[in-house]
Amino acid sequence: MVDKLKIVDILPGTGDRFYCENCVRDNALVQALREAGHEVTVARLYLPQLVDRIEETSGGPIFYGGINAYLQQKFSLFRKTPRWIDGIFDWRPLLRLAARRAASVRASSLGDMTLSVLKGLDGNQAKELDRLLRWVEGMKRPHVVHLSSSLLLGIGDAIKIRLGVPVVCSLQDEDSWLDAMEEPFRSLCWEAMADGARHVDAFVSVSRYFAGVMRERLRIESERMHVVYVGVDPEAFAPPERAPDAPAVGYLARLSESLGLGLLAEAFLKLKRMERFRNLRLHLIGGMTADDRPFLEDLMRRFAAEGVQGDVKIFEEFDAAKRMEFLASVSVLSVPTPTGVAFGTFIMEALAAGVPVVQPREGAFPEVVEATGGGVLYEPNDAETLTRALGEVLGDEKRRAELGRQGRHSIVKNYTLEHMAKNMLDVYRSVVSADAPSGGRTA
Repeated sequence: MVDKLKIVDILPGTGDRFYCENCVRDNALVQALREAGHEVTVARLYLPQLVDRIEETSGGPIFYGGINAYLQQKFSLFRKTPRWIDGIFDWRPLLRLAARRAASVRASSLGDMTLSVLKGLDGNQAKELDRLLRWVEGMKRPHVVHLSSSLLLGIGDAIKIRLGVPVVCSLQDEDSWLDAMEEPFRSLCWEAMADGARHVDAFVSVSRYFAGVMRERLRIESERMHVVYVGVDPEAFAPPERAPDAPAVGYLARLSESLGLGLLAEAFLKLKRMERFRNLRLHLIGGMTADDRPFLEDLMRRFAAEGVQGDVKIFEEFDAAKRMEFLASVSVLSVPTPTGVAFGTFIMEALAAGVPVVQPREGAFPEVVEATGGGVLYEPNDAETLTRALGEVLGDEKRRAELGRQGRHSIVKNYTLEHMAKNMLDVYRSVVSADAPSGGRTA
């Protein structure tokens, strides 16, 4: 059995515009694996990414740089430019500026580029992929290459064929991205992913719920599908020494209508009209894109018209320290996404801080809430039902405290970074063992 693994992790970056569950998961896993003594080299795609604004997980280059990938998609000239020209557009300060100015992360506007990346060496970004392959070839052969998303299966396909290295792929919320695309890109992308999935040694879903979704949609055999829950650092999100001065409902996600912020705002206003919750506050954290700004501005005008804008606080930064400050200020957390999601990392962070959650009975939320015992589920996912569920938790201090204690206990016992790293290593070793020649491969 291989003792210490050499891993290449291929991770997209968002440019730190908003709280990205996948990015939090990926960065935490890299750190946990390194602390366990494994050699993890990160290949960052699209945009630079900071680990909670402290340090880069990679000192290496940016591949598929956001500007270059766009230019190569739209203009054939840039598919042939020399590397010294591409290098200008991959200058990190320029990429950070592009990330701040980017208007959209809408799948509907990126269907053609998503399909192109899934085509691998047959796509418009072929020279970006060739550069990545040559970079991996230039290092000592890794034991395994990990793709952070099935949207990168075109890259994994090329790695498997050209380098012969085992490939593991994480799965989290790709369906919501692809299903938002217009045809024909939606169907073409799903078909390209199903084709690329044939070359992957193991898939790792963040929940049993999402494993079922993707097993069907990508036609993956059950023996190649694994489930590894997202872990968090319970010490980084330790409960505060005392409760908030006034009760507050918290929201930890991108400040977007698509993730249920409008629904939560409606429930907050309904609670504020009740005498027993007149001092209730609403605290929001998670960043936004330019697309989200008009929605948030309209929401703030609504709060002003209702005379409650003084009871609404937006945390501008969302690194780990600010998320801890935010969680120390709230009594309960809710992110009432209209449709089911693959996991909900915000749930684990809230529970680590002893903050109970109130979530709709959608997607993986029942699985996660029931596994941890730190929250309440409600249905249907509408403002009236959410108002009632929040009111019951906020109005029962004893129950709220017990939910928080149980949630914190579950995190410490079963859902730490160490648990996540150990479970992921089990998957890695299973594909490394299968790839090893007779007699076993040594590090």
